[in-house]
Amino acid sequence: MNAKNLTRNILLGMTLGAIVGTVINLVGPDKPGLALFVNDIFPLVGKIFVRSLQLLVVPLVLLSLICGTSALDDVRRLGRIGVKTLAFYLSTTAVAITIAIVLAVVFKPGAGLQLDYQSDFGVTESPPLSEVILNIFPSNPFAAMAEGNMLQVIVFAILFGLAATLAGAPGKRVLAMANDLNEIVMKLVMLLMLAAPFGVFALVARTFAHEGFSAIMALSKYFFLVLGALALHTFVTYALIFKTCTGLSVRQLFYNLRKVQLFAFSTASSNATIPVNLENAEHRLGVKPAVASFTIPLGATINMDGTAIMQGVATVFIAQALGVDIGLQGYLMVVVTATLASIGTAGVPGVGLVMLAMVFQQVGLPVAAIGVIYGVDRLLDMARTAVNVTGDAVISVIIARGENEFDQQVFEKRE
Repeated sequence: MNAKNLTRNILLGMTLGAIVGTVINLVGPDKPGLALFVNDIFPLVGKIFVRSLQLLVVPLVLLSLICGTSALDDVRRLGRIGVKTLAFYLSTTAVAITIAIVLAVVFKPGAGLQLDYQSDFGVTESPPLSEVILNIFPSNPFAAMAEGNMLQVIVFAILFGLAATLAGAPGKRVLAMANDLNEIVMKLVMLLMLAAPFGVFALVARTFAHEGFSAIMALSKYFFLVLGALALHTFVTYALIFKTCTGLSVRQLFYNLRKVQLFAFSTASSNATIPVNLENAEHRLGVKPAVASFTIPLGATINMDGTAIMQGVATVFIAQALGVDIGLQGYLMVVVTATLASIGTAGVPGVGLVMLAMVFQQVGLPVAAIGVIYGVDRLLDMARTAVNVTGDAVISVIIARGENEFDQQVFEKRE
């Protein structure tokens, strides 16, 4: 199956899933015949699909990053790429949440809303910044792999790749085996793509069967403002940064990204999308493995632009609904907190609400108020994950082009 047919089938699965899920929601998801699909069949198929993707994340990131690090063959160059990547990711996150706050202040989604924020939504206390930084470095690489702690896996893979490069002949033998294993894992990714339309259908159908459109209409102003901010950041901010830094076609960029965006939307998980985004970066965007193997996994861990947008709008929305004036200092605190909170946050569904609780704590808003937006968050989570992975890919192309690790013929190829 070629890329064009795969994208078409995924889009078809997603569309059918939305239609079927909406119909089930209108008829009644608790009816005996339908409840079996909503509560058992759809979740089972969807979870098998997502777990299959997650199965590949750690070995793919580990092997591709070891191979990519050794390909750079220069510690200073690796450091330069790391600093540039981190700077781009944190800068775009700060821009994203600033856009969200400005739009929310202008359009006032919470004005006039009588808010009842009683909820059983809870969150653990956010760890101090020193602990967040310390947790980047693994004490046991095997435990990090077992737990799926991607930042620790990334650090270990970089150190291992550098050591293998400096080890001479033994290192070359290990790297040759790592390259072969990496090719096998990439082939496994391609095989898994054949089942993607079915997994996407099940995930989307279950979401729409549970949520429907009643929840959206109750918070329509908030919901559509978040979607508008996500679209603005994707098609204006990313497009401007991409065009300015590379001079390449923005239309071609989004054409090449369509499969990754559909995957991210359906799974609502940046981590689960890593194998697809990594394969797409190398074979559709022209980013060579030396850069893609570093920027894509790192982006899935720390680049949370879509999540930051939700946090910005949600904070202003709740503050307006409660009649609380956060003030300029409060908004600046939101920007800083959300940007720093994105570092080390797991790229899994629903994590944005945990990050939002951290932001609420900083500006003195009641964490229980998050329960108000909880009903529509799953649908918004799908959309903001697509924005997150788009940012990962855009920054990867920018870094690759600047480091001469970019194949323009691959990028411009139409399939």
